[in-house]
Amino acid sequence: MASVNKVILIGNLGSDPEVRYLESGSAVAKFSIATTEAYTNKNGERVENTEWHRIELWEGLAKVAEKYLKKGNSVYIEGRLRTDNWTDKEGQQRSGVTIRANSMTLLGGPNTGGSGDHSGNQGHEQSSAPRSNNQAPRANDPIPPSMAAGNDDDDLPF
Repeated sequence: MASVNKVILIGNLGSDPEVRYLESGSAVAKFSIATTEAYTNKNGERVENTEWHRIELWEGLAKVAEKYLKKGNSVYIEGRLRTDNWTDKEGQQRSGVTIRANSMTLLGGPNTGGSGDHSGNQGHEQSSAPRSNNQAPRANDPIPPSMAAGNDDDDLPF
């Protein structure tokens, strides 16, 4: 029997990403994003419900987050749910749900200079729609000859 574990979120960062590097050199970024549902109840009052989601990024996506994401940024996240279990300082067993992202798109909200599409190395297809000149290259676009020669002087996140 087939199963699917996929999450798609669009939300705003509640704080700057916390990035750490493991002894192996792997980068891990963690942050929370808020999604808000707004509706009018039966009494005609406007109600807003905000959910907070813990996001975890690894490797290249973590480095992009470290460089470009700031509190308040809007971001599109695709990933999968993971349930984490741990023991807190008081010895109590705790659990929580984390979204391990495998794709992220910066949406140009507050504190953002533009948008860009970034994907983890998970083998997922990216859209092949043409881009305008002001959009960031995607992770699977061909490398221009000027960059292929090892020119590492740019600020590109990939």
